[in-house]
Amino acid sequence: MSSGIGAIETTPSGRVPSSLLEVRRLKKHFPIRRGVFGRVTGQVRALDGVDLSVPEGRTLGLVGESGSGKTTLGRCVLRLIEPTAGSVIFEGRNVLEFDSRTMRAARRRMQIIFQDPYSSLNPRMRVGSIVGEPFAIHRLARGSERTKLVGDLLETVGLERSAMSKYPHEFSGGQRQRIGIARALALKPRFIVADEPVSALDVSIQAQILNLMTDLQRQFGIAYLFIAHDLRIVEHITDSVAVMYLGRIVERAPTRALFASPMHPYTQALLAAIPVIDPQTRRRRLIVPGDMPSPANPPPGCAFHTRCPVAIDVCRVQEPPLIDIGGGHLAACHLVKPGEPAPRLPLAPPPDS
Repeated sequence: MSSGIGAIETTPSGRVPSSLLEVRRLKKHFPIRRGVFGRVTGQVRALDGVDLSVPEGRTLGLVGESGSGKTTLGRCVLRLIEPTAGSVIFEGRNVLEFDSRTMRAARRRMQIIFQDPYSSLNPRMRVGSIVGEPFAIHRLARGSERTKLVGDLLETVGLERSAMSKYPHEFSGGQRQRIGIARALALKPRFIVADEPVSALDVSIQAQILNLMTDLQRQFGIAYLFIAHDLRIVEHITDSVAVMYLGRIVERAPTRALFASPMHPYTQALLAAIPVIDPQTRRRRLIVPGDMPSPANPPPGCAFHTRCPVAIDVCRVQEPPLIDIGGGHLAACHLVKPGEPAPRLPLAPPPDS
């Protein structure tokens, strides 16, 4: 989340930023149970071998269709859901090997902002108790000291100290999300999973929350895993982007490079679906037929081949590796070669032409 979007491979001093978080071959399979005795008859492969990294103080965007595994990935990283296999390296240690006591301490540095500001706050608790709860759980402050810290946090996110005595229902959606952000900031985390934090808000409020998150990152050096489906927001706020399809990463690149030259056919389709603001502008559409297959029965080979108009025989039998095509731009497609232009999907005429 920097002013130089796309130029993210080095810091201003020329140093390559170190990875705060590294996810390696992460898998999450949910069992399918049937019958009276709950016999396992299959697996839903929500995550099927995910690799990614988030540098210190930077923002990685995670995009893809609903059901692609974005939220599951974010929750597995924090161990809100236990992964099936793989590793999550945070600050040089694999958090999946932590016992409950060590994991509880690690949660002080790993937090989450939930998508829905209405359901993520306890309606029976006052705001002061909600934001102060992390201090109570980790026994970091009490009494007047906790009250002061909570008031400082509320002011940091743009609310008044008087909000401490109110209940969540007395606030608007944007204000509730600010409360959720204040709660996430309470323990001074280094890494935050932002799970579609503005998708439930009005457009004007979205801009305020995004600007707040940007300011907080600059102030505290927080790294974000920013999960979203609105690619216009992702282009504005992230340093790099990972594209998910059916539980796998199919493309990863610096933000500017991905938006300027998408390599994977699925990424091209996602970018082509971004609405055009000017009603007079008419453009040809990419043809991507069908729906995403079920993660309970994924197709062999490339997961996207059942919808890809440019798929070839090898796509149907062999899973493509995620290869570096230069400049930190990675893509998993048999038709993508280093130094060669990306395969282009066929175009359809604009509607009503």
